[in-house]
Amino acid sequence: MSFEHPNREGKTLDEVYRTIMGRAPEHDFDPKIDRMAEIMDMLGNPQQSFRVVHITGTNGKGSTARMVESLCRHYGLRTGLYTSPHVEKVTERIRIDGQQLSDDEFIDIWDQVKGFIDMLDAKSAKLGDPKMSFFEVLTTMAFWAFADAPVDVAVVEVGMGGLWDATNVLDGDASIIGPVDMDHMQWLGDTVEQIAEQKAGIIKPNSTVIVGPQPHAEQVMPIIEGTVREKHAQGLVRDGEEMEVVSRKPAVGGQLVTLRTPNGLYEDVPVSMFGEHQAHNALSALAAAEVVVPVNGPLDGDVVAESLSSVRVPGRIEVVRTSPTIIVDGGHNLNAVNALRDAIEENFDFQQLVGVVSMMADKDVEDVLGVLEPMLDTIVVTENSWKGRVMSAEDLEKIAVDVFGEDRVIRKDFLPDAIQTAVDLVDAADETGVGYGHGVLVCGSFVTAGDARHLLKEQMNEDLKKPKSERVDSEQD
Repeated sequence: MSFEHPNREGKTLDEVYRTIMGRAPEHDFDPKIDRMAEIMDMLGNPQQSFRVVHITGTNGKGSTARMVESLCRHYGLRTGLYTSPHVEKVTERIRIDGQQLSDDEFIDIWDQVKGFIDMLDAKSAKLGDPKMSFFEVLTTMAFWAFADAPVDVAVVEVGMGGLWDATNVLDGDASIIGPVDMDHMQWLGDTVEQIAEQKAGIIKPNSTVIVGPQPHAEQVMPIIEGTVREKHAQGLVRDGEEMEVVSRKPAVGGQLVTLRTPNGLYEDVPVSMFGEHQAHNALSALAAAEVVVPVNGPLDGDVVAESLSSVRVPGRIEVVRTSPTIIVDGGHNLNAVNALRDAIEENFDFQQLVGVVSMMADKDVEDVLGVLEPMLDTIVVTENSWKGRVMSAEDLEKIAVDVFGEDRVIRKDFLPDAIQTAVDLVDAADETGVGYGHGVLVCGSFVTAGDARHLLKEQMNEDLKKPKSERVDSEQD
């Protein structure tokens, strides 16, 4: 990075972000990675300068990615982490050594690659092809930043699918395929077999393929195993066969798990996240770390424990407030919401739980609300900030009434009002005033989770930042 002259033009992050996000979204599906291959070639193939853990799956990619990165970093490797979507700020997507890029670093990377992007866009226009999408641009920036750092290993989450995803210019040393389920059907296919073919597209020659638990194993596993043979992958590690979650038990702030991998047994490892699915994500992460960390045999148990106990994933069953307990979660499909429900039932003892829900219009809203219905006393339907995709509160209310009944549904068009309404409901029912047994769950999409995190973030009173004399003067005025 140009640390001698960072952001020499004085741009703001918002200006650069708007420029990038003004491009076509990743959902503007274009089944080829020619542009990514060409931009990588123009930049000298930065994606070939580090070891790679490549992660796909319908759910769990972000959590697994963060656990792999933490394991590698705690072992002394310099790490790059690329995840999506961001919850509050675009700089979250690109991290080096566990730290997200600063605004100036992000702008500086954009400045370094934008000339190459402009050249490729011009070439594409002459051929009648589209410009690079925003996800292709962000992926290019991530790989350039990792090569420039330089990192020893990059942990990269697929944006959508796998085969035609912008990240698939990578050759993963470890390729993780998490649970494959129905999502993004309009782009990936309307059967689980078609979706599995897309996910298996990240498997490369000589990679070790690590497969998480599959809810549709009979349909999915033959496709993955066939691709492993076809691509001459280095090895196959399957949850429940070559690796397993031996045991797990809830603990304060997460759980204790015992994991068996191809290299060894790891007993009573603290994982700082809730739910059985996170134990399986930790298992996949550990198996991948064994591939890229240059150690023979099992990894050091103390390092593994320290690493996995330190991982926090924003917007994934995240407790952001207490008294009352407020949980935010970005799950937006059946697999994710079932995992959310199971984790809450296992780890929390709510006598009253009020939901604040906003979802995107292209999701299986009725099915998701059906999963939430048994554990919510009341649902407050609302809208998040992504006005182009969010389902209107009015439409969501109609579906919610069908699922919950009219007497359990409240509509508030603005998220801050919805959260306040939910908090007022649980406060009114809390006779002790300490919040025990009463909670609020804000969920439905990562945008909803991000908006809620921003609204609920602790803010210092500006007056407290002033010297005492200034505070006294202002009080006297």
